[in-house]
Amino acid sequence: MATSNIIRDVRALRVLVLHPQDTHAEELLQQIRRIGCRAEASWPLPGRLPVGVDVVFVEVKETTPKGLDSLFGAETLDRPTLIGVAGYENPSVLQNLLDLKVDAVVTKPLRPYGVLSSIVMARRIWQEFRAVDRQIAQLKDKVQNIQKVSQAKFILMRLHQITEEEAYKVIRSQAMAKRTTTAEIAQAIINADGILGNISTKKIIYESNENINKATGYDEVDS
Repeated sequence: MATSNIIRDVRALRVLVLHPQDTHAEELLQQIRRIGCRAEASWPLPGRLPVGVDVVFVEVKETTPKGLDSLFGAETLDRPTLIGVAGYENPSVLQNLLDLKVDAVVTKPLRPYGVLSSIVMARRIWQEFRAVDRQIAQLKDKVQNIQKVSQAKFILMRLHQITEEEAYKVIRSQAMAKRTTTAEIAQAIINADGILGNISTKKIIYESNENINKATGYDEVDS
């Protein structure tokens, strides 16, 4: 998102303040509302974030409140923009800010200015990280799909004594015929091979046990 769009869309943001109810929280809410954002406060920490929240201001202290880690989780892809509210700058607070992976920080006591700048900069950082996260996810999917197709090709080569190129043509033609992706066809081949492999293994074990029983005489019925 372009910087101009971030500034233009600030007033449309829905902001949640997670902070004990005191003068700091009230001042923060007033500044956010003066900007034009829809702001609400919640304390103690909710079990889950309300749907549709774009930005969250959260108090960060030396000790982490129970439920804070689970509230935001390890994954940041679908998480709203997170701005830490800190009253101190000691190592424990800084480490907690880093662990939460906040996009920006405001300090207490709040100044008459700075909240809008923090929101704008946090949104820009948030957008950039989301774009990178999406690219990483796409690359992971691409690598996994390539691995699936390679595994499926070798299965077809083993079963039908064909070349790698011929195996890929089979996968591609099936994908075109069924209007799906080569990765989905490859996964179906892998799944089918796994099922058939289990059946074959069970059959071999059964036949081996039968041969052992015959050799030892255990299959004979006592008279």
